Amino acid sequence: MTTEQLYQLYLQHPVISTDTRKIGSGSLFFALKGAQFDANTFARQAIEAGAAYAIIDNPEYQLGERYLLVEDVLTALQDLARHHRRQLQIPVIGLTGTNGKTTTKELINAVLSQHFKTQATQGNLNNHIGVPLTLLTIDATHEAAVIEMGANHQKEIELLCSISQPSHGLITNVGKAHLEGFGGVEGVKKGKGELYDFFRKSESPKVGKSESNPAVFINSDDAVLMEMAEARHLKHVVYYGTQDIDNLISGEIIENAPLLTIQWTNNTTGENYKVKTQLTGAYNLNNILAAISIGTYFKISAQEINAGIENYQPKNNRSQIVQTVTNTLICDYYNANPSSMAVAIENMDKIDAKRKVLILGDMFELGHESPAEHLTVLQKALDTSVDERIFIGKEFENQKSKVKSQNLVATFYLTAEDAITGLKSHPIKNSTILIKGSRGMALERLVELF
Repeated sequence: MTTEQLYQLYLQHPVISTDTRKIGSGSLFFALKGAQFDANTFARQAIEAGAAYAIIDNPEYQLGERYLLVEDVLTALQDLARHHRRQLQIPVIGLTGTNGKTTTKELINAVLSQHFKTQATQGNLNNHIGVPLTLLTIDATHEAAVIEMGANHQKEIELLCSISQPSHGLITNVGKAHLEGFGGVEGVKKGKGELYDFFRKSESPKVGKSESNPAVFINSDDAVLMEMAEARHLKHVVYYGTQDIDNLISGEIIENAPLLTIQWTNNTTGENYKVKTQLTGAYNLNNILAAISIGTYFKISAQEINAGIENYQPKNNRSQIVQTVTNTLICDYYNANPSSMAVAIENMDKIDAKRKVLILGDMFELGHESPAEHLTVLQKALDTSVDERIFIGKEFENQKSKVKSQNLVATFYLTAEDAITGLKSHPIKNSTILIKGSRGMALERLVELF
């Protein structure tokens, strides 16, 4: 079964299934292998549930003409998505970065959707399986796509670019995350830089409309991104940032209480605009400006851009505001790394609130750098002007004795369960509370206490 043959079947059955519990009638079932299962064993079940064909890579399970044998199912899925992408003449915006990928993707989609029919990565399906699945949901009615690309080791972004072949690109930032897989900060920089490498080496696909000429969008305030771009001699770069010079658009925060209000300028026309958002966190300024710059580049009106930004509501516990009877919660516990921890703590210092509390959980996947990074975050939290600090996890506990503070004003709990017990005895009221930690800490269990 060649990719072209499989593509002809896909055109007849353009719904892809990888889970027999969610089989669509007439779909193509791809029997992917996982760490704990081999979906070849479910091929018959998929056919019986209504799949038109099952794509398998084990001849033992080829029970008839509707069981299509390929050398490797995952490779077949990726090749199918790559082939489909080549048929599309629409802008495909590919983005990656250490922090803010999903929020930026959602903001870009919210802005572009004001003017175009768009398709975007759902949730965090941003890996070697999720990206192909997203591409295969794009049909002839779509006018633009936004593809998020995640990675925890080098060569992943290179692979995802080869599949999605973005016509436009964006790196949100480069910071300290997945240090264990990347082999340190320089490894992260190299890995994320694979997006810029794609634009340096490749001719981007045709994207139809003249205003959709390929471009890379870069935050000119970010010295690391600027250095990475200059080293590759990138052409067709569009800048955005806080300064007027050389940026397509520029902007600043005019209110952070805790929701952000942004003032931005179209530097081509000189016109100024104000937009109230449903986002918190000064670090989200760059994400918002990225979306505004892409909207401006695609000639979307300022009114439509602002409508997209204003109507976007964060979810999935990323910088999400939850108002309780007595407290304002900043729920940011989807994930955490040293870079995102630092900007979240800095934002608490800037927020206009009467009483502020930090609740920070351990950060994962930092390898041998974990002790030093937890100590840095711990010290930063102690040096920040807040009213109460709570640290949860053994990594923070292990660094408690090393902080440089004459007066250690903080509470430490080894587990979230210990924290729940402690907070029930000493409830927090009338405060703005940041709750942030790695997903594995499951800090969402604390919310009901406030």
